[in-house]
Amino acid sequence: LQYRIKQIDYDGNFEYSEIITVEMLHATSLPRQFALEQNYPNPFNPVTTIKYSIPANVETSYMTSLRVFDILGNEVAELVNEQKQAGTYEVKFNAGDLSSGVYFYRLQTSSGIIMTKKLMLLK
Repeated sequence: LQYRIKQIDYDGNFEYSEIITVEMLHATSLPRQFALEQNYPNPFNPVTTIKYSIPANVETSYMTSLRVFDILGNEVAELVNEQKQAGTYEVKFNAGDLSSGVYFYRLQTSSGIIMTKKLMLLK
């Protein structure tokens, strides 16, 4: 969307502003449901990417956390812990200080959504 502003003085003189371009987010471009995608690459060494989506809903934002756990359920990393607006997000996870093995990552929101996926670190 592009627009410019017309300023009219009391004496009738007018002037236009520079053209301003704005990118509009349409409701159809926002996610419709929560999603936690499989990390890529998987297996990985030592960096992988995790994508997740927060839907447009009645709430304007959700308290969101994305954490990584080892096979025993111990938290080994907190990747996200903040308010998130509707949209699709991508997080890089660097597991350079962890040992090879199977881990789990969990997305949890203030709306009660909890999603978990498995990832594998191979060194």
